[in-house]
Amino acid sequence: MSDTNIRFLDQLITTRRSCRAFKPDPVPEPVIRDILDTARWAPSATNIQPWHVRVVTGGPLKALAAELTAVDNDPEQQAAHKREVAYYPAQWRAPYYERRKRVGIQLYSSIGIPKGDKERMQAQHNRNFKFFDAPVAMVFTIDRDLAIGSWLDYGFFLQNILLAAAVRGLATCVQAGPTQYHLIFRKHLNIPDTEVMVVCIALGQAIPDAPTASFTPEREEVDTFATFIS
Repeated sequence: MSDTNIRFLDQLITTRRSCRAFKPDPVPEPVIRDILDTARWAPSATNIQPWHVRVVTGGPLKALAAELTAVDNDPEQQAAHKREVAYYPAQWRAPYYERRKRVGIQLYSSIGIPKGDKERMQAQHNRNFKFFDAPVAMVFTIDRDLAIGSWLDYGFFLQNILLAAAVRGLATCVQAGPTQYHLIFRKHLNIPDTEVMVVCIALGQAIPDAPTASFTPEREEVDTFATFIS
């Protein structure tokens, strides 16, 4: 690989951001198919390729987003929905608690929401369930009986999607929050009980001057997490 290609790939990885404000412009289906066609070459143990993808647009996406938003705004309805798989630890501890808290404060500060403004924080939180107005929501599931190795393989596949979208000038946002309401997804998308939701990805064109567009989360330096043994 040439130095030019290395620099291009490095820049693509390091400049990709989670988009939280999308234009309504549709993404042509052939483009989405191209992204998935590239992403499918992700490695998976013994080549089992454990991914299932549902691409939702148009009226079905609007109906799905409307019900998700309504339920998330109703505490009584919320109580009827539980995650099938624990995405986060039951008990937060250092250093993860501090990183999580810091990124939340930084995100809300970047869009002018001060700490303690619960009403505006809730309004921003609700945008998760509208997929930040993206014209495409990709819903990812995995067979319930597969083990942790297949979930790891899934991560390779998802990263390929993010990069394949970015190189085509499209923005993405990986979303775990909506998976709490898997029963709603099952109803709208006919997801069988044999599958478990993994994440969603909002896909579309970013609004470049949106308040959230300037937000860049911090990353730990290499020496924080890597040990070199020679």
